[in-house]
Amino acid sequence: MFAKEAYLSAEIVRTPVQSTASRDRALDKVFVSALEAELAMAYRLAGYLMADSAEAQDAVQEASVRAWRGWKNLRERDRFHAWFSQILVNVCRTRLRQQSKRRTVDVDDVNLQTSDPFRAALARDAVGRALSALSNELRMVVVLRYWGALSLAEIADRLNIPVGTVKSRHHAALQVLRRRIEPLAGVAR
Repeated sequence: MFAKEAYLSAEIVRTPVQSTASRDRALDKVFVSALEAELAMAYRLAGYLMADSAEAQDAVQEASVRAWRGWKNLRERDRFHAWFSQILVNVCRTRLRQQSKRRTVDVDDVNLQTSDPFRAALARDAVGRALSALSNELRMVVVLRYWGALSLAEIADRLNIPVGTVKSRHHAALQVLRRRIEPLAGVAR
């Protein structure tokens, strides 16, 4: 045995070892408190992205499970918000892609007697109705920008696309929203 190995072995023996179970419970508590701080924001963001409260709940649940599975690999625990919102956006993107393969109905055509707060909120005002007319890609940029309060660079990071693409989608989305809202407001250009 080399001297260095003998020294390390002696240090390991002398150092009291915290049990794995207690260390895991401490990590669990840190994760739970970090996640609880994010849930309200996550549900609101997912609700506007998915335009459906049940889908938003499912997306937040799935993102929470994915975050739990990846928690031990997270190096920068102080960046939990950015990390978790990235997971949530990815989950929403996947769910929206799956939804696009199914038949969709415009919010104007839906019976609003449901208790879904997001559908009711979107249908209640002109912006919400116009938002439902956007494609998934355009709606994600608008929701992350205005409801998620992210900069264009942060949106590019979350969606894993170039900033130029975010800018063009943002511009295109605003054009579509303007065309849908201006006739309702009687604004002349």
